[in-house]
Amino acid sequence: MKKLQEAHLRKPITPDLLMTPSDQGDVDLDVDFAADRGNWTGKLDFLLSCIGYCVGLGNVWRFPYRAYTNGGGAFLVPYFLMLAICGIPLFFLELSLGQFSSLGPLAVWKISPLFKGAGAAMLLIVGLVAIYYNMIIAYVLFYLFASLTSNLPWEHCGNWWNTELCLEHRGPKSGNGVLPLNLSSTVSPSEEYWSRYVLHIQGSQGIGRPGEIRWNLCLCLLLAWVIVFLCILKGVKSSGKVVYFTATFPYLILLMLLVRGVTLPGAWKGIQFYLTPQFHHLLSSKVWIEAALQIFYSLGVGFGGLLTFASYNTFHQNIYRDTFIVTLGNAITSILAGFAIFSVLGYMSQELGVPVDQVAKAGPGLAFVVYPQAMTMLPLSPFWSFLFFFMLLTLGLDSQFAFLETIVTAVTDEFPYYLRPKKAVFSGLICVAMYLMGLILTTDGGMYWLVLLDDYSASFGLMVVVITTCLAVTRVYGIQRFCRDIHMMLGFKPGLYFRACWLFLSPATLLALLVYSIVKYQPSEYGSYRFPAWAELLGILMGLLSCLMIPAGMLVAVLREEGSLWERLQQASRPAMDWGPSLEENRTGMYVATLAGSQSPKPLMVHMRKYGGITSFENTAIEVDREIAEEEEESMM
Repeated sequence: MKKLQEAHLRKPITPDLLMTPSDQGDVDLDVDFAADRGNWTGKLDFLLSCIGYCVGLGNVWRFPYRAYTNGGGAFLVPYFLMLAICGIPLFFLELSLGQFSSLGPLAVWKISPLFKGAGAAMLLIVGLVAIYYNMIIAYVLFYLFASLTSNLPWEHCGNWWNTELCLEHRGPKSGNGVLPLNLSSTVSPSEEYWSRYVLHIQGSQGIGRPGEIRWNLCLCLLLAWVIVFLCILKGVKSSGKVVYFTATFPYLILLMLLVRGVTLPGAWKGIQFYLTPQFHHLLSSKVWIEAALQIFYSLGVGFGGLLTFASYNTFHQNIYRDTFIVTLGNAITSILAGFAIFSVLGYMSQELGVPVDQVAKAGPGLAFVVYPQAMTMLPLSPFWSFLFFFMLLTLGLDSQFAFLETIVTAVTDEFPYYLRPKKAVFSGLICVAMYLMGLILTTDGGMYWLVLLDDYSASFGLMVVVITTCLAVTRVYGIQRFCRDIHMMLGFKPGLYFRACWLFLSPATLLALLVYSIVKYQPSEYGSYRFPAWAELLGILMGLLSCLMIPAGMLVAVLREEGSLWERLQQASRPAMDWGPSLEENRTGMYVATLAGSQSPKPLMVHMRKYGGITSFENTAIEVDREIAEEEEESMM
């Protein structure tokens, strides 16, 4: 780095203040790579994309179940506390990194090249998640098409896939009401439809022998990837328009399901079960860990999607306001989804004559078994089923857009000359490759592989990546310098709340989550099936691989430097020479000195002469320069 700086200083360059317009000619001094990579075309593109990315399937099928099993209404206390300690600060940190640099998850580590391995780990994690997440979207498409009929195919027994244990779970009526059913010794038609027809899991002998590819699932997965490709074909310019529908329409459907749910008999029974506070649960550490996990995964921190979306913003976009809108909106959506789900489950429990906890499930069991069964008990059941699965489709697609855009942006930012002009072709190749890798999920035993990917691809590895990012930015790059960057970008510095969270509270919370996940480790399972030891080892290696990319990246960064080991570490941890805002007009304050052709002793004056006038943000830059000068004087005294 020192050699490059010396070479730069030896090169004779005429300062801008001494150059006339005729001397400068027609040469464009700043190569506008930020414009080449694209930007959001509308004011709401970024905000809706973030809402669509964060509000996903987990809000519907994971939060309500976690709430009722961890104290009901009392769960909201640790939930919002963890949102304040962990969710909002990390969300704002990731957006700030992306917007300030206009770079993707790999190139953004110009901030400290020593930690570039964290960016590579992000890509590995988001790539594995994207493979199986689109398989879930394929399941949703399967059910969506199956709902286009007058009678839902999982409503009755007697089909070729049903067994002798199949029993239509409708409570028989008596003079005193509904006679309770013994659900433990029977199987509902919706459960056999899911396991024996959609998955055809009886054709597999386990994860090691997944069986044949299911052609209908294979086609649904192909359709899911085609939809994703068409929506990200032109990058954020196309996906930014699609989210106007996919991020808003789910709220309309959720509202319709909520209104329909609360008007059903027995709905209040389910809602009461969902929200009745059980404050004694707050004494359990498990409840606080569950709240933190829900916040961590629901907001999508650490996957690189937020950083990628923010990198397409204008430099002075108010991401501080957007942070609170998205994070609080995500929390409120989760709570509303709980009302919509449990009102229907309350009606279902009354119809079956069983307690709510016997019908409540989480994850795919709720989306593909319990809720479809509840739909069969309603008038116009195909209509409500179609609405529910269409809502799941739009919720899932937004997140998938973010995953793919993250991968494409990260790689094209690393090789802009080669890939940026052919971004659409590169996006297509990524989709084809991931479709082929996901074909194993369409086999009879594909669900076993999906569970393995879900359990390990974004578990402890993701926490390690986020902890590393937080410490690298606040400790290595420096909290003061990072706050100055935000000051330059937004016009104000983050307050004590954000600094305390970035420095102490957020890393400590994530470290507690990491330790808890290791101590409370449980082998993967699906129903009664227990995964073999080699599959568990494969999953653990999957998680460790993302962690190992961080020290591997450090080794590469150190080997590229010169000098002793300590000198190499120092040089690799410093920001790259071209770190800073991507566009020249935004490189004010301390970053003007890194501009090509800037040899003036007062580079800020050069910048103002070139772009004219002093804006409010350039006033901010002057303040930042003054603070730096004062700190340097204090350190010399």
